[in-house]
Amino acid sequence: MPSPAQTPERFTATAAAATFAEQWDVRLPVVNAPMGGVAGGRLAAAVTAGGGFGMIGMGSAGSAMALRRELRFTAATEGRFGIGMVDWVAAADPEMFEVALAAAPALLTVGFGTDLTWARRAASAGIRTAAQVYTRDDARRAEDSGIDIVVARGAEGGGHGSTAMAMLPLLDAVLDAVSVPVLAAGGIGTPASMAAVLAAGASGVWLGTRLAASAESLLPEAARRALIAATGADTVATTIFDTALELPWPERFPSRVLRNEVTRDWSDRAAYLRTDPESRTRIADRVRAGDPTAVPVDAGQGVGAVTAVEPAAQIIGDLSRAAAQLLTRPQP
Repeated sequence: MPSPAQTPERFTATAAAATFAEQWDVRLPVVNAPMGGVAGGRLAAAVTAGGGFGMIGMGSAGSAMALRRELRFTAATEGRFGIGMVDWVAAADPEMFEVALAAAPALLTVGFGTDLTWARRAASAGIRTAAQVYTRDDARRAEDSGIDIVVARGAEGGGHGSTAMAMLPLLDAVLDAVSVPVLAAGGIGTPASMAAVLAAGASGVWLGTRLAASAESLLPEAARRALIAATGADTVATTIFDTALELPWPERFPSRVLRNEVTRDWSDRAAYLRTDPESRTRIADRVRAGDPTAVPVDAGQGVGAVTAVEPAAQIIGDLSRAAAQLLTRPQP
């Protein structure tokens, strides 16, 4: 946790971000994306302690047991944290949603599905809700369903998501479509990119890849090193790994990962892989064995900003301070 001298003041560089910070009782307009296998309880607690809003992520391997394990680290947040789940994973393990409700987080999201009725259950429990959106129509449906925050996630983002629209055009469309706070996600990793989305009207940022190699993340050491060595040109959006591992991700949501031997060999043959069980098995076996040339590492196109393992509080504090300076500097 940063010392008082290091603790950033409440962010006021734009009106929308200042309003978001006040309404959510945070100093910085930064929410960590609930990245499965990366954003555990320690990262969520560190982001909240650093002035942002921390999220626990339950991805493809999420379960009620895994969520209980990560919730142990959030006691110091006094409820100022959120939980993110995947629609089809939560459907396969209904207890996970019940554990999430019982934990009484301040924010809940269930992504990558079409049924938003979960939001009513969360609201009836006094929990605010967020939804990741990829089009103007997605955003309107989310607001009409009572969602409190929409996250405009562009094609540049790491992990699973739609590649239909780049982040800035999507952000413009979503801001025009809804009245609830809008967070920007996808390719944000530098002060300039954060300042750009806030200047465009976003209330804050939904930060993923930039925090994936932080000191508190769950990411294995080999994956951290891969992120640090990568540039934005080293990513690709693919369904190869979901096909090989037989994970029921909707085809609308490929995963943006770092390029490796598997993406090199199969990116042009993704459709064929669905008809080739032997190749699927070979890829899956390599991934499960932890083969560093095969394991997918989620990464957005802002990955070039990841240059070292740093505490999450330092990352979001430095990023926010520098973005505020860009937004408030005198114009020539």
